Amino acid sequence: MGCDRNCGLIAGAVTGALMAVFGGILMPVGDILIEKTVKKEVAVNSSKIKVKQRGPYTYRVRYLAKENITHDSETHTVSFLQPNGAIFEPSLSVGTENDTFTVLNLAVAAVPHLYPSAFVQIIVNIFIKKSNSSMFQKRTLKELLWGYKDPFLSLIPYPVPTTVGVFYPYHNTADGVYKVFNGKDDISKVAIIDTYKGKKHLSYWPSYCDMINGTDGASFPPFIEKTRVLQFFSSDICRSFYAVFGAEINLKGIPVYRFILPSLAFASPLQNPDNHCFCTEKIISKNCTLYGVLDIGKCKDGKPVYISLPHFLHASPEIAEPVEGLSPNEEEHSTYLDVEPITGFTLQFAKRLQINVLVKPGKSIGALKGLKQNYMVPVLWLNETGTIGDEKAEMFRNQVTGKIELLGLVEMILISVGAVMFTAFMISYCACRLKSVE
Repeated sequence: MGCDRNCGLIAGAVTGALMAVFGGILMPVGDILIEKTVKKEVAVNSSKIKVKQRGPYTYRVRYLAKENITHDSETHTVSFLQPNGAIFEPSLSVGTENDTFTVLNLAVAAVPHLYPSAFVQIIVNIFIKKSNSSMFQKRTLKELLWGYKDPFLSLIPYPVPTTVGVFYPYHNTADGVYKVFNGKDDISKVAIIDTYKGKKHLSYWPSYCDMINGTDGASFPPFIEKTRVLQFFSSDICRSFYAVFGAEINLKGIPVYRFILPSLAFASPLQNPDNHCFCTEKIISKNCTLYGVLDIGKCKDGKPVYISLPHFLHASPEIAEPVEGLSPNEEEHSTYLDVEPITGFTLQFAKRLQINVLVKPGKSIGALKGLKQNYMVPVLWLNETGTIGDEKAEMFRNQVTGKIELLGLVEMILISVGAVMFTAFMISYCACRLKSVE
């Protein structure tokens, strides 16, 4: 009888201990219940060398459903295409697509880069003069973004692309094919890109800079710690980036971590040695000492396109010095992602980038021969933003946040009850053992 009582007391103590331990593992179990719907918008602002910012002009993008979705059960991956499309949103814009801007002549500015030979430039200059083209031109917003027939290119008697636009071609095209891990075999790999267009590397950069790292930024593997560096790939700027923890934010009642794109991402190799392979030329970058801009010409058919943060935020002063009217500030021009740490879903983000064109003097190009130096000319800057809607936020709170909080309460109850049971039964067991000895 004494043995039975002792065994019962020990069993009770073990049960209490198990309840306490089980309470400790309930928290990371309830994380799997949400479908994200994030709306993305792009606001475009045009500027000149003597800058006068205009905008925003807003387009709704990435609204088309993914296509050609295929599942591979052997590699635990999903493949898809992301169709491209943009719908102008007048209610979120200061004007119409027919608003006119004085902007850089993209075709003329590219001539010294695409045709470095002085003899070829002399020939090309004949067509530039004949078309009355100059360094600057007037274009509507729609033409600047989505394309227009360039008058000087149209005169060239051999086959060359004659349509020019910052995002041309865009409509009726698709981004991908993306192949991403579904996490079925390893939850730490969910949403991570395996290949892009069938490749694990981009063929634009030397060394590890050419790697396709992380996800597409819409979500990340779950259970995110503040110490984690979030890696994501951006196909439109032809490289992988990373974000680091910045702050805890409450987004519509949902606790999220704000990860920010650090200034080191655009730093020179002197400031950040990891960026040495993003410096692909020595002259414009002054032997890789300038910072704040990224030459993406290799993935833009050799055109002199450079990416920076808006208003040259965190860029070398000498890059912005020839451009008047810039007002960079961290709050308006930084890039960030607000990520729910349990699920890894990005519930709000702001992707802010400026598109610049390098304009070099051209002694044989009449429109450019008067230039005394190189100019990094801002064309426009993008503010691609998205946030979870009120209805989806409520669903998220009910299906995820609320249940996690409930699990936390249950966890505390189980731990408390288990600890009390364990203590009570162990005291009783010791008391019985002592009584048996007496």
